[in-house]
Amino acid sequence: MAALAQATAPPAARSFSFLAERAVLRAMEAVAAVLVVAEVVILLMGVVSRFVFDRPLVWSDELASLLFLWLAMVGAAIALSRGAHMRLSTVTAMLSPAWRLRLDALAVGVPLVFLALLFGPARDYVEDQGFIETPALSWPGSIRAYAMLAGIGLMLLIAALKLLRLGWRDLLVATAALGTLGVVLWAAASALTAMGNWNLLIFFVLLVGGAVLLGVPIAFAFGLATAAYLLTTTSTPLPVVVGRLDEGMSSLILLAVPLFVLLGQLVDATGMARAMVAFLAALIGHVRGGLSYVLLGGMLLVSGISGSKAADMAAVAPVLFPEMKRRGLDEGEMVSLLAASGAMAETIPPSLVLIAIASVTGVSISALFTGGLLPGIVLALALAFLARQRTHEAPTTRAPLAVVGRTFLVGLPALVLPVLIRTAVVEGVATATEVSTIGIAYCAVVGVGVYRQFDWRRAYPMLVETATLSGAILFIIGAATGMAWALTQSGFSQSLARVMGSVPGGQWGFLAISVLAFIVLGSVLEGIPAMVLFGPLLFPIARQIGVNEVHYAIVIILAMGIGLFAPPFGLGYYTACTIGKVHPDIALKKIWPYLGVLTLTLLLLAAVPWFSTGFLP
Repeated sequence: MAALAQATAPPAARSFSFLAERAVLRAMEAVAAVLVVAEVVILLMGVVSRFVFDRPLVWSDELASLLFLWLAMVGAAIALSRGAHMRLSTVTAMLSPAWRLRLDALAVGVPLVFLALLFGPARDYVEDQGFIETPALSWPGSIRAYAMLAGIGLMLLIAALKLLRLGWRDLLVATAALGTLGVVLWAAASALTAMGNWNLLIFFVLLVGGAVLLGVPIAFAFGLATAAYLLTTTSTPLPVVVGRLDEGMSSLILLAVPLFVLLGQLVDATGMARAMVAFLAALIGHVRGGLSYVLLGGMLLVSGISGSKAADMAAVAPVLFPEMKRRGLDEGEMVSLLAASGAMAETIPPSLVLIAIASVTGVSISALFTGGLLPGIVLALALAFLARQRTHEAPTTRAPLAVVGRTFLVGLPALVLPVLIRTAVVEGVATATEVSTIGIAYCAVVGVGVYRQFDWRRAYPMLVETATLSGAILFIIGAATGMAWALTQSGFSQSLARVMGSVPGGQWGFLAISVLAFIVLGSVLEGIPAMVLFGPLLFPIARQIGVNEVHYAIVIILAMGIGLFAPPFGLGYYTACTIGKVHPDIALKKIWPYLGVLTLTLLLLAAVPWFSTGFLP
């Protein structure tokens, strides 16, 4: 987005736009930081009151849910200002600088059009919700609904301010493209309606796919395609889209997203992640492939805390890569293993993808947490076997027992954290949403009091970053929920059920085509958008043909993870290269054996449901 401030825009407009957007951004960041802290305090109070004093706070979940929608919308607005919404940049990166600027202009124009379409319906939605009263607090529902109006209004303002910094040529190209699209859809409305469900290819394949490939933020590509479909071929009012956004973003299960993002940052900032990795390095770092084992073990441990793959890799790689390079490991192999371990750890609880899929399909989050652990370990063992064959590091002496013992004692408080999180959920002390607050409190006490590495100047940026990342994730879930609703209302889900239900091979044919589809979807859409969009459509089919829901969830999440970390489109691959500070071309030829092992092991996991369901109650 920074590229949009071009010299061809009037200097006065650029200056006003920049200063105004910065002022709005600073105000939003302050509000978002307060909301993140409030969510942690409210949920932690609810856990303590219920478990310690046996006096549940009947209003805590309701208040947390209300504030959560405000946090999600303010975070989405901050993400728009910072350019943090998920987008595919692979195609635009291959174009000339001039065309990149034009497509950046389109990446601002699409959100602007979508938000302008929703602003009026958002006001109507507030009025409609005013007649509803919350059960515990007896507050009008409009208090929640105002979060949608405020968030849409803030994003609309930010998009307009960015528009002022566009060069007139780029603005003209973007305006012409969007205007032409609008005129064509309006003129072809009757023909598109007469096409029946074939028009879904126009809106949700060509329009969405084209927008994503051109670098439009994925959430807004989903949203504009949904709005265009409803306006062109149906009589459905747009306040319905606002309601779908609200429904998709405000599930209490999704409150775990910002809390686990914050927990992951605390684990890194307090030095707890480094303590875990140091113990593993002292214990097995001397064996052949030892540091590769440490990387895999570290990813398994940290994945059980942060829930975010990017956070996992950022916590482990900087600690290990310098020593791995010193021992002579190839940079391409290191980054390939890092990317493969990111895909491996997709189902290690509390994965954000597990949380998202539970929110949109109704599958038990506790069952998903239980079912995802063993498949992750099996994949780690398969990668460890391959790493032993491919990595050739300089031999090193075994760490003295005293060093192992010392690093264990230092790392013990950190090693307790993933165990504490899983035990609290399994024993019913806290829900999957609430347990993150226990982890945050534990980090605050142990990380700050024991490790004493936390720089308090990082606290505010961490809170803002939590809101930003969460807003980007939650807004794309809301947009995908609206798009999935439109597909369902069109009858597409029934048609898809008939097609996939008739695939030769019954359950096995359905699982095979699902694996292939989610590898492709994961490479294009990322995990959460793909799951939220297609989960509600495919899980009923899985139930209908007798595939266990937990098993199906684990299989498609892992397939999506392979696609996410597979070049040339997988965004996770480029994230791993960025974190490892290795050019993507260096690892491009090295990563395929790791992805091959992941795929073969996934087929084994798909063929043997016990790996996913064997420990379910």
